[in-house]
Amino acid sequence: MSSLLDRINRHEAVVGIIGMGYVGLPLAHTFCTAGFRVVGFDIDSAKVKALGAGRSYIKHIPSETIAGMRKGDRFTATSDFSRLSDVDAILICVPTPLTKQREPDMTYIVSTGEAIAPHLRKGQLVVLESTTYPGTTRDVLRPILERGGLEAGPDFHLAFSPEREDPGNPNFTTRTIPKVVGGYDSKSGEAACALYGACVAKVVPVSSMEIAEATKLTENIYRCVNIALVNELKMIYDRMGIDIWEVLEAAATKPFGFGKKENKTFFTPGPGLGGHCIPIDPFYLTWKAREFEIATRFIELAGEINTSMPEYVVHRLMIALNERGKALRGARVLVLGLAYKPDVDDMRESPSIALIEKLKGLGADVSYNDPYIPKSPRQREHDLQMASQDLTEPFLKSRDALIISTNHSDYDYAWVVKHSKLVIDARGATRDVTEGREKIVKA
Repeated sequence: MSSLLDRINRHEAVVGIIGMGYVGLPLAHTFCTAGFRVVGFDIDSAKVKALGAGRSYIKHIPSETIAGMRKGDRFTATSDFSRLSDVDAILICVPTPLTKQREPDMTYIVSTGEAIAPHLRKGQLVVLESTTYPGTTRDVLRPILERGGLEAGPDFHLAFSPEREDPGNPNFTTRTIPKVVGGYDSKSGEAACALYGACVAKVVPVSSMEIAEATKLTENIYRCVNIALVNELKMIYDRMGIDIWEVLEAAATKPFGFGKKENKTFFTPGPGLGGHCIPIDPFYLTWKAREFEIATRFIELAGEINTSMPEYVVHRLMIALNERGKALRGARVLVLGLAYKPDVDDMRESPSIALIEKLKGLGADVSYNDPYIPKSPRQREHDLQMASQDLTEPFLKSRDALIISTNHSDYDYAWVVKHSKLVIDARGATRDVTEGREKIVKA
């Protein structure tokens, strides 16, 4: 233990990070910036090759950053997991998706544990960062790691520290976001806190790995439930002819009890949930709660509302087209924005995917534009096989309708409305557009 702490304190510890995606790569940069040597592990050879050449594949991480990390041999990327024995700390940043039955898919955590176990050595620190249900690190990961004969606690350190990435948010970075850490035992917690404390602004120790696991779920369930609330209010107020966006902005002027004071913002409605956390994480807890015979009615209702939003947007489009004497079948529909949130190139669980698949299923001729995603990448459950279409005046005029699904700041919404026949605004992006409002339908 003292040897590991000494190496951490001297910034001589070598950090291995498994998973070079939206969580692992920023984490690697944070440790490199703090003076640590980092080895990035990934099964995707294309990512390893790009990183080795100093190229980035994530929009908000420029290639210059990767090239800077490569200087002085501070950062290397590899698919050779035997090199795990060379590092002092192993941080796991792999996906935790849902199965088709909306149950936790532990495939990536299990396979990562199996990749680590043969190379695990005494004195190493293993930290799981992937969002998951309470008990995963102790009951799923630990037994796999111990198959080689080493025991968590006496032989190696084990901890959980949830990732808190917000891709594309310029106000927060991996270094500035407080890091919650829960250890398997006191020495594991001490080692993990020391490691993260050497590169992030604030570490928040908690009493167990389960507390840390539950913390991340609670954060995202809180957001999920509140987004479901404003989505439901949107549908109610729309029926009443009331603008939900004006309501929210007026409510936010209250100096207490609403979003402005606590979070400097308020929850907003949209065409559905996206990203790697909010659409998925609540179902990890609902699944685990069944083991304790607890019904998670509130969480499941929120999930039901949020997952129904793409259907609501499509319904609003159908009504709007019908009023203009046009059927959805055969209609040419442009989806504006493929990313799950503004100004990022991340389309994981994006509601735009559900919109496009539903529209195609109903016979529409669907295209999309996204300045950050020139081609739709193949995903675990989806493969749109589409390319972004240039946003030109003739192309807009050739479409029967346009859906604003992602409110990228790059778009000139007044120009978009001017040259479109019909605009379905699912993000409140056209609130300040004055001309052509007869073309705009809120959804």
